[in-house]
Amino acid sequence: MATIHLNFQSLTLKLDKKHTKLYTYTPQKSFNLPIYAAIGGGTSGKQLIESGTVKAIPPKEASIGLKSDGLKLLDVRPEWEREKARVSGSLHVPLFIKDTDESLVTFLKKWVHLGYIGLWTGQKFTTINSEFASQVEGIVPDKDTMVLVACGEGLRSIVAVSKLHEAGYKNLGWLVGGFNRTKDGDFPVEGDEKLQYATIGGVSYYFLKLLTLLQAAGTSD
Repeated sequence: MATIHLNFQSLTLKLDKKHTKLYTYTPQKSFNLPIYAAIGGGTSGKQLIESGTVKAIPPKEASIGLKSDGLKLLDVRPEWEREKARVSGSLHVPLFIKDTDESLVTFLKKWVHLGYIGLWTGQKFTTINSEFASQVEGIVPDKDTMVLVACGEGLRSIVAVSKLHEAGYKNLGWLVGGFNRTKDGDFPVEGDEKLQYATIGGVSYYFLKLLTLLQAAGTSD
């Protein structure tokens, strides 16, 4: 039976009378996120995680923590990813939303996006959700609450923790690698897709399905 001390700053997991420390986030190489430059302002999520101000938590430890009262999982993916698969009981506020601007410049950007990214990945052309922090405050008003922030690959959630820290949340965690790093059974999941595949779309999604079918056929032989 695991016991959770509900504070990311001193969180320990007692498993079979042994204590397992949470991961310290140490990038192997220079960690470049162009998305930081686009958003700007405040201490970067990367710095917060490297310093330990925001705790980097792997999926296995996160799944244990969710079974205890007090820990909130905040999903910051856009709605179309969350519809495919989501952790049961998780909160949702998207960091990026679909860009509905119909100006000529935006139309040209959308066209380029479709040709280079959207067609392959299925990702829509998005813009930053300017009300992100206030929307989180609406569903998590107590800023001492433990909030574990997650997305598909762990990049958007890095930006999200920076914004939440700036807004006054001091008990933040980051899901290492995002939902793409999870395995079947790590979390209770709702939706028609595997949680680790929900970010994948477009042409790449059909390649994934084909690969899955080929693997299944090879296993049955």
